[in-house]
Amino acid sequence: MCGIVGYIGKQEAPPLLLQGLSKLEYRGYDSAGIAVHNGSNLDIIKTKGRLSALEEKLANTDINGSLGIGHTRWATHGAPSDVNSHPHFNSQQTIAVVHNGIIENYMHLKDELEKEGYVFATDTDTETAAHLIDYYYKQGMDLMEAVEKTIGRLEGSYALGVICKDFPDRLIAARKDSPLVLGLGQGENFAASDMPAILNHTRDIYLLDDGDIALITSASIQVFNGGRPVEKEIFKVEWDIEAAEKGGYDYFMLKEIHEQPKVVRDTIMPRLKDDGIQLDDIKLLKEDLEGISRIYIVACGTAYYAGLIGKYLIEQLTRIPVVAEMASEFRYNEPIIDKNTLLIVISQSGETADTLAAVRLAKNQGARVLGVVNVVGSAIARESQDLIYTMAGPEIAVASTKAFSAQVSAMYLIAIHFGMELGMISMEEFVQFKAELEELPLLADKILKRAHKIEALVEKYLNAKNVFYVGRGLDYFVAMEGSLKLKEIAYLHSEPYAAGELKHGPIALIEESTLIVGVVTQERVFEKTMSNLKECKARGARIMAIAMKGNEDIKNYADDVFYIPRSNWMFAPLLSNIPQQLFAYYMALGLGNDVDKPRNLAKSVTVE
Repeated sequence: MCGIVGYIGKQEAPPLLLQGLSKLEYRGYDSAGIAVHNGSNLDIIKTKGRLSALEEKLANTDINGSLGIGHTRWATHGAPSDVNSHPHFNSQQTIAVVHNGIIENYMHLKDELEKEGYVFATDTDTETAAHLIDYYYKQGMDLMEAVEKTIGRLEGSYALGVICKDFPDRLIAARKDSPLVLGLGQGENFAASDMPAILNHTRDIYLLDDGDIALITSASIQVFNGGRPVEKEIFKVEWDIEAAEKGGYDYFMLKEIHEQPKVVRDTIMPRLKDDGIQLDDIKLLKEDLEGISRIYIVACGTAYYAGLIGKYLIEQLTRIPVVAEMASEFRYNEPIIDKNTLLIVISQSGETADTLAAVRLAKNQGARVLGVVNVVGSAIARESQDLIYTMAGPEIAVASTKAFSAQVSAMYLIAIHFGMELGMISMEEFVQFKAELEELPLLADKILKRAHKIEALVEKYLNAKNVFYVGRGLDYFVAMEGSLKLKEIAYLHSEPYAAGELKHGPIALIEESTLIVGVVTQERVFEKTMSNLKECKARGARIMAIAMKGNEDIKNYADDVFYIPRSNWMFAPLLSNIPQQLFAYYMALGLGNDVDKPRNLAKSVTVE
């Protein structure tokens, strides 16, 4: 959600800010703007719409300067508009602020400031911060002090970038519960809400922690927390910037779908050893696992569906009770947590607000936290006692694809590792699992080589108005993810159902031309699922099935069948999801949608 870029140095800031913001478009936004110090004043240009609209505005102006901040906004307070766009400023336009997050007490602060004579021009919470900094600055505080005093009053989450007319040589940045990184250059320095925005210029990064505030000049970066200097270690980014480029594909989403064999290989293979699974950053031993009475798996969206697969497998392989919950519901349900609880949290960004809140709640109540994250050094990674990184690399398309496969791969490793530690999986069984895991990337690649078969089905189903995804057990969890993808990028009404629940209400919605996507890879419940699909077919529904290779019976009842390679039932979800991703992708293209930037959605949800 939203994007921040800041620059101070010797180069012209506007093109650098625009370039950085273009690398953050995947986060989702509805407006954009920049503020640049021109040597004597602040020039502020902002507009509703895409970054291209901002570029058009800038082309008709003459803005120069080597200090600036930029922002792409995803509306929370106030509708998308030119005036509600960032940067926001004080009445004299001498202080400019960009902000990610939500200031929860902004109405109280706004009332206080209005009594002091401040006039608000926007509907946003961020304008409050600009006026509050101005208020303290006019009380005689230094700009750094004024920002520090302001963030001490803010409740909620923020990543802030601040510049002031009176200080052409400094940029101030601060964070709490919203990601912000600083980039170290030669005679120039950067701030950004995510690394891709600045990787063309530096690989040396400071990762800011909650409560950090930084004074940035072209020559140095000083970080403070609670008024005390903080020594930061340089984090070196090692992944290739080309990983965040399209690489010849029309869309990031298609590129990322095709990267899944590599992602699965990179996540699984380094951890497979001859005598078991080696998870260096997971320190849970046999005695630790024996002391766990309950496991929660908590996540949002696609990661939650990966968590459901993890729940099923951990219970099957360890017999420890596991509860999977949506992070947005978890802490409001007053969960039963104690020192015998293990919380597994899954997040691509490692910054998901609801998931991060669950981590802190669980730790405060004595639970142990195991993080499954993709971004090295992210907040959840730093706050988890145990950790496994998913090796997905940067995922740019808003709709998650390769991150899901990496998360499911991580859940396979965790479930098998726990099972072995507890003596529930023999070495003979592990050897079989190992061989099947090693084969998964090859099987995924085989599916992708037949993507054209999914593409050929799209014209047939483009007119579908209602789509139901059904399955049982692991197939149902995969169906949930498939349904989400179709909603996210094709904007079609789509609902997932456990196949056995169709007769308990949803079958009333089945009529001529309703599309049913049946996921039927779990052979022990195959006949049960098939009976449900037959009932839908009898009511005029069209059936598109995803089944294991060799299952010929399904052809008698489905209009179309896409076969995945035969594999262990445990590993089928990773494979059966790939044709669902392709189906959603080609449906979205056929309907003329922007696949990488679906409407109303943001990549990283860093506010509740």
